[in-house]
Amino acid sequence: MAGAGSAAVSGAGTPVAGPAGRDLFAEGLLEFLQPAVQQLDTHVHAVRESQVELREQIDNLATELCRINEDQKVALDLDPYVKKLLNARRRVVLVNNILQNAQERLRRLNHSVAKETARRRAMLDSGVYPPGSPSK
Repeated sequence: MAGAGSAAVSGAGTPVAGPAGRDLFAEGLLEFLQPAVQQLDTHVHAVRESQVELREQIDNLATELCRINEDQKVALDLDPYVKKLLNARRRVVLVNNILQNAQERLRRLNHSVAKETARRRAMLDSGVYPPGSPSK
């Protein structure tokens, strides 16, 4: 991708060179990605909630199976099924932890992006440019 960092195109289709072009490109890219990041965050949150529900249902089922096993006059060996349920619960908890970590990283990234966007907008609005960039 030759020259991708050196020039951007304005809304009118004319190239904008230098730091202003990079800022314009970065701002456009951030605005483009923001809805996707928010949608992903919403979906991750929904999955985490459903996994908490699933974990609770597995716990309830395991408890019920243990109770049934104790109440049976005929010896039914439900222990393997209880172990399978507990193993499934462990996997659900593991996936939930992974999702929680990913969501936290996504939240921090989203916060950093919003902070950087606000900083760049403030710089553009005030006319203050970082050292080494061309003035208006």
